[in-house]
Amino acid sequence: MPVNGRSHIRVARPSRDLAAAERFWAGGLGLGVVWRTGERPGPGEHHLLMVGWAEADWHLELVHEPDRPVEPRPTEEDLLVIYVDGPVPGELVARLEEHGGRRVPSPNPYWNEWGVTVEDPDGYRLVLCERAWSNR
Repeated sequence: MPVNGRSHIRVARPSRDLAAAERFWAGGLGLGVVWRTGERPGPGEHHLLMVGWAEADWHLELVHEPDRPVEPRPTEEDLLVIYVDGPVPGELVARLEEHGGRRVPSPNPYWNEWGVTVEDPDGYRLVLCERAWSNR
């Protein structure tokens, strides 16, 4: 099968604390747990948490390797943008904050005008954009 617009995308990121990441992404944003490793992966294996929406063509893979942890190094431009196609619900932002997120201003005025930026427990940024996505 060729790579095309329907190819599934996995965004992989290191995480300091998978439980905190799950609280934010699943409990806060509402993503489902797609897959996770068992409590005790074998020697040299990672702890993995994959979250996403069942109908989406993408998911997040969050990785923690206790024997050789990788410190997340997000910048303020490492964004996951979700186009909400309407006002960003205040209760969603509040739920993200209650689940470990922190609302932050964006250095890009576009995201401050058209959305809300929330930092996850590892410092990666989620932007909820009130605009609709159009590739036209």
